[in-house]
Amino acid sequence: MAILKSLQRLLDDNHVRYEVHAHPRSFTAKETAAADHIPPSEMAKVLVLKARDQFLMAVLPASHTLDVDRLRDTVGDEELRLASEREFAGAFPACEPGAIPPFGQLFDMPLWVDDSLGRERETVFNGGNHRETVHIAYQDFVRLAKPHFGEFSRRGDVPR
Repeated sequence: MAILKSLQRLLDDNHVRYEVHAHPRSFTAKETAAADHIPPSEMAKVLVLKARDQFLMAVLPASHTLDVDRLRDTVGDEELRLASEREFAGAFPACEPGAIPPFGQLFDMPLWVDDSLGRERETVFNGGNHRETVHIAYQDFVRLAKPHFGEFSRRGDVPR
């Protein structure tokens, strides 16, 4: 198994230092953080949302929960909601479901990153599968991903 080819190209073409770590198969961001022996605050969790006329990706640490109301206000779209996997199944054809790397340009989607993710020096994310993570400096992630930023999560597991 290998990380997503388009992701590897993006990182290599931009001369980004990164490490790929193999770990036991895991499905949630918190499980992945534990399997990779990193704090949940370093693990980037990607959620797909449906806006009025497009999908968008929201990225937050595994230690946090999305506040859809706050993201709705941040994005300025009162119809914004979590998308179902069925709705966006075709948007990430080379990825295993739930293992999307946080780079909107790979999928032609806007990317929003919660401010709480930048509190760590390193960011870790799925490489397109449930058995490998990619570790890069947070600064490199921001430089490549060119995300929009906002405050739209809260610490813990209780959705709001």
